[in-house]
Amino acid sequence: MADRGRIFITRRIVDLDEALQRHNLSDEYAIEVWEGERAPDLATLRQKVQGCLGILTQLTDPIDAALMDAAPTLRVISQCAVGVNNIDLAAATQRGIAVGHTPGVLTDATADMTFALLLTAARHVVAGADYVRAGKWQGWSPTLFLGKAVQGATLGILGYGRIGQAVAMRAKGFAMRILAHRPSPERAAQDGVIAADFETLLRESDFLSLHVPLRADTYHLIGARELALMKPDAVLINMARGEVVDPQALYQALSEGRLGMAALDVTEPEPIPADHPLLSLPNCLIVPHLGSATVETRRAMTELAVANLAAGLRGAPLIHRANP
Repeated sequence: MADRGRIFITRRIVDLDEALQRHNLSDEYAIEVWEGERAPDLATLRQKVQGCLGILTQLTDPIDAALMDAAPTLRVISQCAVGVNNIDLAAATQRGIAVGHTPGVLTDATADMTFALLLTAARHVVAGADYVRAGKWQGWSPTLFLGKAVQGATLGILGYGRIGQAVAMRAKGFAMRILAHRPSPERAAQDGVIAADFETLLRESDFLSLHVPLRADTYHLIGARELALMKPDAVLINMARGEVVDPQALYQALSEGRLGMAALDVTEPEPIPADHPLLSLPNCLIVPHLGSATVETRRAMTELAVANLAAGLRGAPLIHRANP
């Protein structure tokens, strides 16, 4: 056991043991899985990776240069997520560490969740359910919880990659007018969407859905200026990363009636504290990062993350690699 290379897995994920067996890692390596309900803290994480050849991480794990230096034997970091903003890719590349991630397999689940939030926000589903549960419903009323029409409305998609394209496909079923931020002419023609610059997207969208990666240039991409350009009854949906939206600016716009509603799958900070001002607003719907949360999708993410891990340990090309 002591002679085998070590692997540390930062959280137990769906069908993990089966995937490790399929890729013959259980027999070849000494594997430790963090069984805590919460992610390991940074000090624990740095201690656990010492002497490891590979680690399987989640987007909640801060993987910086110091952590990599604590594991000089590290060959591969396999992230069980599409985004890799928690990993210092430049530091990994400098140290010859391959970084894997899991694009593609969670596209449909995330697009489905986008539309779940869109429809829920448009038709006051959560507020209506809470109203009934609180015993306030005294009978049908022609003006009770009047919502926002989805069919024929304008949907703006900021971040027109795999997930953005899948959202557009779903929007067609509602006969929506679809604006996409700078798709290629070929992609726009193929998908039947209208290419739009950033300001046009903000000004014309009845629903604005965010699907950009978190980078330096997308941090607080949606702030006070951008929110001021949006329609006062527009709905903002964030399926990207919480830090893409300035939470203070969002609170001001929602509380002052300058934005109709926000539906957020991700927040800054995450998890959002119970006393956060956004949670006091009736026009802000927040769910706990459920974008890829289906059994089938998480199973596929596990399989791909373990396959990337196995390839990196064996010096083979990763199926999906995030760094050069």
